[in-house]
Amino acid sequence: MASFYCHVSCSIRCSNRDNPDDPNKQKMNSVKIHGTSAMSGANLDLLSQTAGAATALTSVASVPENGHISKEQLRQNIPTKKQSVDPYRQGLIIEGGVGYRQTVVTRSYEVGPDKTATLESILNLLQETALNHVWVSGLLGNGFGATHGMMRNNLIWVVSRMQVQLDQYPIWGEVIEIDTWVGESGKNGMRRDWLIRSHATGQIFARATSTWVMMNQQTRRLSKMPEEVRAEISPWFIEKQAIKEDVPEKIVKLDDKAKYVKSNLQPKRSDLDMNHHVNNVKYVKWMLEAVPDQFLESYQLSSIILEYKRECGSSDIVQSLCEPDEATILKGGQQQLNEINLLNGFSLASGILDNHGLLGSSHKETLGYTHLLQVKGNRKYEEIVRGSTRWRPKHSAISFTS
Repeated sequence: MASFYCHVSCSIRCSNRDNPDDPNKQKMNSVKIHGTSAMSGANLDLLSQTAGAATALTSVASVPENGHISKEQLRQNIPTKKQSVDPYRQGLIIEGGVGYRQTVVTRSYEVGPDKTATLESILNLLQETALNHVWVSGLLGNGFGATHGMMRNNLIWVVSRMQVQLDQYPIWGEVIEIDTWVGESGKNGMRRDWLIRSHATGQIFARATSTWVMMNQQTRRLSKMPEEVRAEISPWFIEKQAIKEDVPEKIVKLDDKAKYVKSNLQPKRSDLDMNHHVNNVKYVKWMLEAVPDQFLESYQLSSIILEYKRECGSSDIVQSLCEPDEATILKGGQQQLNEINLLNGFSLASGILDNHGLLGSSHKETLGYTHLLQVKGNRKYEEIVRGSTRWRPKHSAISFTS
């Protein structure tokens, strides 16, 4: 594959955008990069069209009743009307005007040593595209995904359940498309789903679904959905599911007899989100802290289910419990229990693992773990999140059907 190398040495000074005769501004129109010619008139027209779309976004920024726009509002430029295209975020409205698609490049800081995107990066992308969906809808207030009606009622979104299925991980430099949409979940909840696919091939890499409820920001108690909020978001609901669950899997609660325990995990200031509680992605990192490193070297996470029980504050001390599920080798596995125990104990020789031994015969088989995050309360430990994970050998992948 051909590579492109670009070396640019230049000095840039901010020019006056309102002065068309600024010499620095004129020079930028004729900048050349090695291997390319000066910018053509067609490219300039395309950029002008994009700038025009950006200007359209600027023109609908929220203006308070007193007519004064704060510096924060000016910098954020949150639209108050539905936008079909967001050129800054490479996003556009789909699904008949109610879904959202964002095109993303997998960046170097989003991948691990194997050059594939980390689970943390994927979960962050799901969160970001969800927020951007609300952004272009014109419903976003000055909160973390909260609508104008939610802001007036002092409400915020909290996730109660999330499930992610991963067939393949994006690789460094790969362009991916992330689709997201929302639907109804009971009387007071909302479901949000995602699909991640390769931009080049159209192959679906991952599916995710989640359930969200509302919480009063001051009392920190769950709340019913006000009618004005229902009127805001219900026109965006569609009957489409990325993952179909007839009966949601129940996750058992672990106790202090769990095989693996990681204690004294404490949130940092950087772990807090705009709602002043620990970000959901941090919970997953804490869960996987208890999984043995030897296992992570040979296995790759293929699915995760999370059941959120309570929020975690900045002063909480968290404990992560993890128990291997010895009954989750699926589809034709003939291994005896002692073989499974050997695998969990990592006593098998590397030659067996690499060739046609246990892992070679379990191409379509998975191993599972049950997880629990808990925080010590006044009298006992209190649950934060229950989790269930499934893992496959790193060389294994199962294709999704569209």
